Amino acid sequence: MTYNIVPMTSEHLDQVADIERLCFSDPWSRRMLSEHLENECAATIVAQGTDGTVLGYAGLLVVLDEGYITNVAVRPEYRRQGIASELLEVFRRFGEGNHMAFLTLEVRAGNAPAIALYEKLGFRQVGRRKNYYRAEHEDALLMTVEFDR
Repeated sequence: MTYNIVPMTSEHLDQVADIERLCFSDPWSRRMLSEHLENECAATIVAQGTDGTVLGYAGLLVVLDEGYITNVAVRPEYRRQGIASELLEVFRRFGEGNHMAFLTLEVRAGNAPAIALYEKLGFRQVGRRKNYYRAEHEDALLMTVEFDR
């Protein structure tokens, strides 16, 4: 599978919104994604196939020296091919290169594949939000990777 990691543009919105609906029980709307795209404190990147298909994406919100990963999702048929790992690695390098204190994210407590990926990338559980994912009646784990400054 050949793809490039590129900044998300408005041309990607429909495909990213489709991935949201496929991957999340409470997906962001196209409008929310568009607002995130226009936020100068946010960045969204996509893994784009050579034919223009968006295979996956990841979003980041930066507040001072803190990074909050808003979403990471890969189309089901392209999972387990390293796409999410590569998307997150872009944000990890950004965080280190810009002397950020940390990157943090939330993940469903029962999402073992995602938790394993985040741990492989250096994230560690630092907290828990009870019943955060209401549709699934599931807790969120807060996972963070800290950077030496």
